[in-house]
Order: sequence, then C-alpha cells, then structure tokens
Amino acid sequence: MPTSLREAHQKHQNSLDILFRSVTRLSAFAVLALLLAIIASLIVGSMPAIHAFGLGFLTSSEWNPVTDKFGALVPIVGTLVTSGIALLIAIPVSFGIAIFLTELSPRILRRPLGIAIELLGGIPSIIYGMWGLFVFAPLFGDYVEPWINKHLGHMPVIGPFFSGPPMGIGVLAAGIILAIMVIPFIASVMRDVFDVVPTLLKESAYGLGATTWEVVWNVVLPYTKIGVVGGIMLGLGRALGETMAVTFVIGNAHELSKSLLMPGNSISSALANELTEAVGELYTSSLIELGLILFFITFVVLSLARIMLHKLGQREGQTS
Repeated sequence: MPTSLREAHQKHQNSLDILFRSVTRLSAFAVLALLLAIIASLIVGSMPAIHAFGLGFLTSSEWNPVTDKFGALVPIVGTLVTSGIALLIAIPVSFGIAIFLTELSPRILRRPLGIAIELLGGIPSIIYGMWGLFVFAPLFGDYVEPWINKHLGHMPVIGPFFSGPPMGIGVLAAGIILAIMVIPFIASVMRDVFDVVPTLLKESAYGLGATTWEVVWNVVLPYTKIGVVGGIMLGLGRALGETMAVTFVIGNAHELSKSLLMPGNSISSALANELTEAVGELYTSSLIELGLILFFITFVVLSLARIMLHKLGQREGQTS
C-alpha cells in the first residue's frame, strides 16, 4: 500500500475512533444529565411541601387532603415492610430454584423449568395485582389468615403483628404478591451465575467426598457471591418501586398499624391512586415529595449494594 493511502486510511480510522469516543462520552453524560434533571424536577415540585412541613413530613402519619395536613410515615413504612417481606420469602425460594435447576434437576427438565421462570418474570404487574385481588386475597382471607390469627396472634412478642380481622388484603398479602413477582428475577440471575462456576471446581469437591450441599455452600456460593448479591438487589429494586400489584392488594389505607394483616399503603400505590386527583398545590407537592423520598430510598439501597459488592471484590482479591 502506498504511503499516502496508508496515511489517509490511518487518518480515517483516527477520525472514526474520535467519533466513537465522543458518542459514547455523550451517551454517558446524557444519562447523568437525565438523572440530575429528574432529581431537580422532584425537588422543585416538592418545595411547597418541604417549606410547609419540613422534616415533620417524614414522621407524621396524618394524611388529610381536606385540612391540607400530610405525612409520609405510613407510605414509607408500607414500602419498606412490604419489600422486606418480599425479600424474606423470595431469597430462600429463589436460591432453592436456582440450586435445583443447576445441580439437582434432570437435564430434560432444566430448559422447560428455566423458560417457565423467565415467563413468570415477563408477566405484567397489573396481572399479578388482578390475580392477587380476585384469587389470592379471598383464599388468603378464608384459610390462611384465620390460621395465622389462631396460632400466632396470641403469642407474647409477635402476636400484635399477626392479629386482626381476616380481610385477605393488607401489608402481608402485598408482601407475598411482591415476593411472587421478584422470585423470577432473583432466581434467573442466580441460575445464570451458578452456571458459570467451572465444572472442574465442583467435580474436584465431589471427588474429595463433598456432598451437594457442601459443594454449593463452599464452592458455588463463594465463587458467585457478587452475582448473587446483584440479583437480590435487582429484586429489591423492583419490590421498592412496584405500583399496580401493590395497589390492588395492600388496602390503600393511610393508617399505621402493628398488624401485618391490616390494610396499609406504600409510596408507589399512594402516587398511583391520588396523583391524578390531587387538588391544590400543597396536595400535589406532598405527592411529589413522596416520589422524591422513594427516589432517595432506592438510591440509598443501590448505593449500599454497590459498596457491598466493592467490599466483596476487595476481600476476594485479598484472599487470592
């Protein structure tokens, strides 16, 4: 190739490389700018409520649009409690599903069961909500909640959390529906990360006489712990922001109760139910501040997850 053509080709490649870097840098900064714009719009929209209620907005359980008295305590507690219940149920179930699909399931069943789990993750949330309201809630109220009242409602410490009329809808029902929704996401991530464990490591452990549980606990989990934590955080992020399914079954009551069987509220369900009907600047601003609080909660949770993953990565490097 002549020198002039080589130089022209190299110049063209350098131009393409500069263009590629510029486009990728612009895309990254566009995401950051969009995030800052969302935060700024939420803060501006929340200013009337921030000026009116201050930090008392976070600790007040009152929500009365007639008297313009608003507090975020009930939705905040409802969001955290339902998400916590969902994770308490979803993590062990997802772990069991992933272990069964990767270690115990017959090969002929792995693909169909894996596809079924992924299909569950693709079902719209409103379908889960409708199923929860029309199918799950009646069965839960007729059979499960009476049993909970009878066996747990009279216990000294945990009794107040499991007592109340068996209505079928409430904070516990919403948490269970959320768990059903996030199980496919967490199980799919766990299954994928468990699949990347080198076969040589597991076969070596089996060759030394390890049981299946010992292989999972001492080989698979240490090798994939970062991916497992990431999958759990993905499920938690979905649980925190879920709207329609929670709206159907949580009861949408601005009342703070110890009992998990009583109706409650969450930030997302409060926004879905009331934002379109909010009248007055203070009412609308209070709902926008709820959105800002949900954004802050999600940001804190994801930040803690990133810090945890970073610490795990550092510890792994020190161990090796």
